[in-house]
Amino acid sequence: MTTRRDFMKQVAIGTAAISVGGVLPGFSAKSYRNIVGANDKIRMGAVGVNARGNALAGGFAREKNCEIAYVCDVDKRAIAKCITNVEKIGGNRAIGEKDIRKLLEFKDLDAVIIATPEHWHAPAALMAMKAGKHIYLEKPTSHNPAENEILLEAVKKYKVVAATGMQRRSWPNIARAIRDIQDGAIGDVHYGKCWYANNRSSIGVGKPTAIPDWLDWELWQGPAPRVEAYKDNFLHYNWHWFYNWGTGEAGNNGVHFIDIIRWGMGLSYPTGVSSTGGRYTYADDWEFPDTQVINFEFDNNKMITWEGRSCNARTIEDATVGAVFYGTKGSLAIDGGNSYKIYDQQNKAVKNITSDMGFTEGDITNPTQQLDHYHFANFLDGIRKSTTLNADISVGCISSTLAQLGNIAQRTKSTFRTNPENGRILNNKAASKLWSRKYQKGWEMEL
Repeated sequence: MTTRRDFMKQVAIGTAAISVGGVLPGFSAKSYRNIVGANDKIRMGAVGVNARGNALAGGFAREKNCEIAYVCDVDKRAIAKCITNVEKIGGNRAIGEKDIRKLLEFKDLDAVIIATPEHWHAPAALMAMKAGKHIYLEKPTSHNPAENEILLEAVKKYKVVAATGMQRRSWPNIARAIRDIQDGAIGDVHYGKCWYANNRSSIGVGKPTAIPDWLDWELWQGPAPRVEAYKDNFLHYNWHWFYNWGTGEAGNNGVHFIDIIRWGMGLSYPTGVSSTGGRYTYADDWEFPDTQVINFEFDNNKMITWEGRSCNARTIEDATVGAVFYGTKGSLAIDGGNSYKIYDQQNKAVKNITSDMGFTEGDITNPTQQLDHYHFANFLDGIRKSTTLNADISVGCISSTLAQLGNIAQRTKSTFRTNPENGRILNNKAASKLWSRKYQKGWEMEL
């Protein structure tokens, strides 16, 4: 039950006046107050619901006293599909809205799920925070490291609850594995390796074509600089592989297990970054590597490697996704699900923690549905009870920055040093230019 004290606290944190350089319609703090906590039900809006966002909306609709009240997407077909999905699961019919700026004006909206294409992640999150809305932000948290810096400042300024989609931080057996590592089960850990492998097909060479009638292409592009023409291989998934909108496989999937390794080894920002790889398998419009190895160096003789193979799904440790910690007394391997194994220095398995709930191969939108409940409930408890988040904005932004630094090293064909306090690139002008991005005029991110 929410007390009057809790109610007044929530009123106080929801009174942010809104003004975003012409991007977000302005209205005063007096006319808009977010009163999350006045009752037990949390009313949410899902933004970007074609694929992962639709699965997230369904997941939150299953949670107790949580209602997906609004659905927002620039694809009117996605809106209709998600409204139907939410009604089937939650029993209510959500209101559809294509423009996030209009969505955020609804006073009865407590929180938003952001699962848009990656160039929209940070701008949408900033808009929502300025509107006093709590946010659940999918990974990666941003398109580039500079946006992560802005988000970290925004949470302090607007005082909202901000969770990120690093859901494995809430999975019971993964948390247990991390405790084993930190309790010394495998000794001192100096090296962690993680990976992602898939058999993705070619995206071909796009042909200019008419903009589909179901799509608001101008709004889809939003903060990103405009391209000359709409092409038939941009949507809905292939945007991941274009510099203008995506972050490649490192940002798309690498962040999950880079984050797990960081967590287990107690690491933040690196001291050095390098990357090797390229687009080897197909000659098409795909701009990021399909084969990539990123190395991160840290203080105290620590190192992380991430290996990404988009076009060869051969497993490592019998898993297409996972992480291994190598210690002085043994190793601990985590696969894509809620399980792990510990091996001694003679490579003998000494502990095997299994779970019926795991990772569904081939499901790109909702591969861990059963387990994600733990993460959703943690976010909702963060709003209702001020429960500490398992993966707050800081967790997401640091891990996203690491993946992005790997991509910057790859694009500039350089190895560089970084500031372990904030991840900033040192003494490399070409790499530093990619720390941020150019925005379409009128869509700049400003606190």
